[in-house]
Amino acid sequence: MRMLELHNRALFPLIEQANGRVIKTIGDSIMAVFVQPVNAMRAAFALQRRLAEVRATLPEQDQIHIRVGVHYGMVIERDNDVFGDTVNLSERVKSAADADQVFVSRSLRDLARTDPRFTFAPIGSRVLKGATESVELFQVTNAPELAKRTMPSRLARRAGRSVQRRPALAAGILIVAIVIGGVLWWRSRNVVTDLPINSIAVLPFVNQNRDPDTEYLSDGLTESLINSLAQLPNLRVSPRGAVFQYKGKDTDPTSAGNALGVRAVLTGRLMQRGDSLMVSAELVDVGNNKQIWGEQYNRRVSDALAVQQEISREISERLRTKLTSSEEQRLAKRGTKDPDAYQFYLKGRYYWNRRTAVNIKKALDQFQQAVDKDPTYALAYVGLADCYALLEQYAGAPAKETLPKAKAAAERALEIDDSLAEAHTSLAYINMFARQFDEAEKQFKRGFELNPNYPTAHSWYGIYLGATGRRDEAMTESRRAQQLDPLSPIISVQVCNLYILKGDLTSAIDECTKVLDLDPNFPRAHDLLGWAYLKEGRQQEAIAEMQKAVEYSGRASQELGYLGYGYAAVGSRDKALAILKELEERYSRHETPAMFPAAVYAGLRDKDQAFGWLEKDFQAQSGAIVYITYFPVYDTLRDDPRYAALLRRMNLLH
Repeated sequence: MRMLELHNRALFPLIEQANGRVIKTIGDSIMAVFVQPVNAMRAAFALQRRLAEVRATLPEQDQIHIRVGVHYGMVIERDNDVFGDTVNLSERVKSAADADQVFVSRSLRDLARTDPRFTFAPIGSRVLKGATESVELFQVTNAPELAKRTMPSRLARRAGRSVQRRPALAAGILIVAIVIGGVLWWRSRNVVTDLPINSIAVLPFVNQNRDPDTEYLSDGLTESLINSLAQLPNLRVSPRGAVFQYKGKDTDPTSAGNALGVRAVLTGRLMQRGDSLMVSAELVDVGNNKQIWGEQYNRRVSDALAVQQEISREISERLRTKLTSSEEQRLAKRGTKDPDAYQFYLKGRYYWNRRTAVNIKKALDQFQQAVDKDPTYALAYVGLADCYALLEQYAGAPAKETLPKAKAAAERALEIDDSLAEAHTSLAYINMFARQFDEAEKQFKRGFELNPNYPTAHSWYGIYLGATGRRDEAMTESRRAQQLDPLSPIISVQVCNLYILKGDLTSAIDECTKVLDLDPNFPRAHDLLGWAYLKEGRQQEAIAEMQKAVEYSGRASQELGYLGYGYAAVGSRDKALAILKELEERYSRHETPAMFPAAVYAGLRDKDQAFGWLEKDFQAQSGAIVYITYFPVYDTLRDDPRYAALLRRMNLLH
């Protein structure tokens, strides 16, 4: 027993290092709880390694072997102890294991099966002691060399004896039951770091269903938390573009936090089974690689809003951030109390962020259902405004129909909450399309007052400045947006676009190359890289990049316009005319603005046709036509007197 106690004391620190907590010891068993499944298995293999090292220094009679059982589920805490089916089942999973083996239940395997550090070998279904239903079990290994070091029973068999089924104390087998789950007592017993944390990144929540139809939940919850935490005073939150580079990757929170330059990182996992939603979250201090807080939430899918609000509140408390009553009211006005409306909003943002004609139309439908459910949901109206604002550029919808709807939605959001920076920014962008430039500037400035760290505001203001001919200021604002969201591909290609307009092709190529290093399939980066190559006389490389842009965008009209221009510029007239025909047919079906066929005519040096098509957009009150001062494909038109005349008619030139 003395030897057993010594081993226990040596093992406890390993559990704590894996962000676990020992609950109790019962005879020769240890019970510990963890919030994250990976942490439980890390602890299990750390225990195995440590005991293998100790055994090498001890005589046979003092050696101890362990078996580990890990199960995933909720536990109940009462009187400094834990209870529930999870505890009972984990004990049975442990009992099924042999010496020096780690067994897990299917629920745990499903949560961690994509982690490349672990391999799960099926054992089969067994009816465990005291259970009425069979449990599917798996044996876990995490490295070949570990398997060799932690299978001493094979050595024992070669010596003519087996230690696997001796009585526990006689053989010195230490039985360890590791239980993971949402442990409510962790809230009051966890320790907050001494220094206040003033920056955080929310990494994309992992969708453990691996089902595209539920991806909106994991992405939407992540984005909602980012937006909610961004409202907290004195807290810098990494924006969406910076963190979504980690989506779908096995990322160490500390490494990601160091790369993003933040003090804390929030990670999470989400699993949906029918109407049940299980969300686990963990907040890590990057400075010392310690867990600040962890929790698991078992809810219905319709309660996703409550989960987001609970996590935001917990983090606010853990980071010692106190909200004033006015700030709490402001947060409340941003959201909704209707769980269905929140679901529709999450789906809307998920589709909107995909930026294709089909997905923007899907987003529009979701946002409309959100405001139908809750007519006071300000952010849902912002979503409607953003969809209507982009429908012309992406789907060719007539701006004279969509822009009034966009403006009405943005203004409705501001009626509900005039302190919403997103609403002011959206209204500013809409006013730019409506050629109400003074009002656009006013709304951008108001958005900055409310949230000076909102990257989209600086990005769209940079586009506005570029479109109105203030290119130096445009670069300053675009660079500011890039500083706030350094990994956003759309913001970086905006900087690339401005370099092209300035004639700095080397810097433009460098910016686009950086974007493609992070996202090789981003269409606009291929577009602009192709344009820069074309300007440098690298024709084959230019066409190759523009073709990739068309492919990756799903043959979007804007990318087709660039490729048509490129074909014309390198002398492939027939290919340019084929694209022109496709774009003109789309225009007849109201699927593209006229400016993109005009771009191909500009490449063909047919200025009469180019200006004729631009006139179609002007007469149709196109909003996207303001981009002719910003997109480089109209360069060949700019020395024509008709170009300056068109700008004056659009109030872009005085």
